[in-house]
Amino acid sequence: MLDRKRSAVDWIDAVWLLFIAGLAFLPPINEVHKQLILIAFALFQLFEGKLVARLPHEGPTISVGIKIVLATLLLDHTGEMGINSPYYPIYYLPVITAAIYYGPIGTLLWSSVASLAYCSFLISALEEYELTPEAEGLLALRILFFFLVAILVNRFVVENRRQVARYQALSQTLEETNRQLQRAEADARRSERLAALGQMSAGLAHEIRNPLGVIKGSAEMLVQKLKDAKPLESELAGYIFSEVNRLNALVARFLDFARPSNLELRPLQIANVLDRALDSVQAQSPESKVRIERHYAPGLPNIQVDEQLCESVFVNLIHNAYQAMEAAHAAGETRERVLRLGIAPESSSGRAGLVITVEDTGPGVPAELREQIFNPFYTSKKDGVGLGLAIVAKIVDGHRGWIKLDDHSPHGARFRVFLPSSPA
Repeated sequence: MLDRKRSAVDWIDAVWLLFIAGLAFLPPINEVHKQLILIAFALFQLFEGKLVARLPHEGPTISVGIKIVLATLLLDHTGEMGINSPYYPIYYLPVITAAIYYGPIGTLLWSSVASLAYCSFLISALEEYELTPEAEGLLALRILFFFLVAILVNRFVVENRRQVARYQALSQTLEETNRQLQRAEADARRSERLAALGQMSAGLAHEIRNPLGVIKGSAEMLVQKLKDAKPLESELAGYIFSEVNRLNALVARFLDFARPSNLELRPLQIANVLDRALDSVQAQSPESKVRIERHYAPGLPNIQVDEQLCESVFVNLIHNAYQAMEAAHAAGETRERVLRLGIAPESSSGRAGLVITVEDTGPGVPAELREQIFNPFYTSKKDGVGLGLAIVAKIVDGHRGWIKLDDHSPHGARFRVFLPSSPA
């Protein structure tokens, strides 16, 4: 593409030099000043683009001014008194240049300057000649053509700029639509994975729960019978009992993930739900030295949500943030532990709603893992099962919203949850 563009510019430059050469071989051929002025025209035209690119504000003014000066010098050396020079159309060059770089008013002003430069030759001509009505008409006709050409070219340039602006706006719209389509496709694929894994998890969890109940009951009976007679065996039976309870909790998580979301919607202030989730996490981690920052927009409207499920979403996100910051602190990070909570109105895909932000100052999520954290059974924690964020995403999807991990967080991780005013 670059090579093709460069060859097109060279072709235009070659045509320009060809026209200048044609003027050089027209009478008066032996006029040295004429040839020098034409060479100056050719060189300046070739380097005009670089001048304007380097001086975007002053460059157009310098370009038009230099062309008017060169055109005036050319007429002064190619005709009697200058006013009768057959090279007067050279003034079209500064006029057209002004029409390209300026708006209608600037084009008219520069056309007036070019016309005054051409008419300046009358000062010396009127000292020796009388201006006849026919000559006046001819002069007026030439000047009017200067303005006519300027306006026509400027109108074309302005319309071309408008078309370019429309195409750029359309291109941006198409890019945004394409990004939304890609996000929708990713959400659809994730929903399909969640549905398939949910069905599998439900079947597996039910099959596991029944034998676990038998094992738990048997272990409990062993603990009671062996408590005094055989302490060692009783202790081992206790281990079986506690591990069965842990497996039961894990099965319950599987079922939470697999169970269809039956939303009980009612209008709520989401700020109250978020604050209760924060209080719940703080009660579990009373020794954590985390500074809380709230950025809630004023006058937030009520939105239709399931209070219990949304609170579990925020508890999960805030708990993960606490764990990430504690892990970073334990690893020697000296950065202050700050949890930022935000709520602000936002529209997504034509739907009004609220965006809830949960941001921490932990180590963040590596770029290569950003697409995986919402997948079921993916976890970076030693004791995790990888269902927390998957359940969060499932609940948010049930509200017809979305959850994203922001790519532009300076430190730590920033999750954004969009909940529409009405999921319907």
